Amino acid sequence: MHLKEQVQPSVEDGKQFPAVERRRNSSVSDEQREAGVVAVFQELGKALTSSLQLDQVLRTIMEKIDEFLRPDNWSLLLLDEAKQELYFELAVGSASQALKDVRVKMGQGIAGRVAQSGETVVVPDTSKDTRFFGKVDEKTKMETRSIVAVPVKFRDTCLGVIELINCIGPEGFDPRDLKLLEALSDFAAIALENARHVKRIHELTITDDCTSLYNARHMGFILETEIYRSQRYNYKFSLVFIDLDHFKQVNDTHGHLVGSKLLAEIGNALKGHCRLIDFAFRYGGDEFVILLPQTSKDNALNVARRLHKLVRETVWLNDAGLQVKLTPSVGVASYPVDSRTKEGLLHLADEAMYLVKNTSRDCVAAANIGILPDTAPAATKSKS
Repeated sequence: MHLKEQVQPSVEDGKQFPAVERRRNSSVSDEQREAGVVAVFQELGKALTSSLQLDQVLRTIMEKIDEFLRPDNWSLLLLDEAKQELYFELAVGSASQALKDVRVKMGQGIAGRVAQSGETVVVPDTSKDTRFFGKVDEKTKMETRSIVAVPVKFRDTCLGVIELINCIGPEGFDPRDLKLLEALSDFAAIALENARHVKRIHELTITDDCTSLYNARHMGFILETEIYRSQRYNYKFSLVFIDLDHFKQVNDTHGHLVGSKLLAEIGNALKGHCRLIDFAFRYGGDEFVILLPQTSKDNALNVARRLHKLVRETVWLNDAGLQVKLTPSVGVASYPVDSRTKEGLLHLADEAMYLVKNTSRDCVAAANIGILPDTAPAATKSKS
């Protein structure tokens, strides 16, 4: 799950935060303003401590930026660490929709410089600043006259940039407003970091450490969900159980570290041969399970044949110079033809797999059918 999935109102999804009432009352006394700032921090503190919902905290921050600083447009850019680019996670104002596909490289333009340096930049007149990146204006058809950009940092790590457009008046940008904006960016950083931790903790609870596939606990949840979905929409789906034959010999010969690397390599290969809608799990030990949504038994048997061939014909751990070869025992069961319950499907797929293991190994069997003759070792040899 990507961080952006937790930020529901992403402009990349064509959505924005709910509309904010524009407040442009300039006749506010210093006492009223200071009281308002205190209320802002109280509200944000409450949002951070009472909810792990990132969108709720960011919405509050957005409202307060609009209420106190009154920019023509403002945006939150987040850092794509893999590509070292900033993308517009939130954009508020007339040009927001035009920004959804725009990316800014680290060091490019004002936002890119701020992300790179981790320092706030105030540009009263963009026409006099060589750092200004005019191509964003070309894309949005708007005129950027001034920019205030602050980094969103957690400790020493820059997570993104908050950028305000056209909010500097003739008197310049009030230092008190800059301090408020930097404080709001700190709240945004805390919210983003909290979301990252929640995401990571969730991943740890559903992911197998060795293979990075989903684990058996998550398989139970997904299987229940798929049964409910298939009952409701009259779909078919199938389970493929895969057990590696004589895997213990790999551990005994090369050690458990090599065995773990082999499991990871095979798991990655199995996942790579699945569709985007399929699920790959490490069931435990040297067993894997593939869940094939909207897949009939006949089609599942073809998938099982391909995966059987993949495992038995691949030379594994070439990069480690070991060239390991091994065979799989494969079992298949399908909903609803074999069973309509989670327990029934798991039992039948497991039973079909053990039918293979207790006979010839190295082939495919299906619930209520038995071993598929065209996958048996003798059949394989006669075709080669």
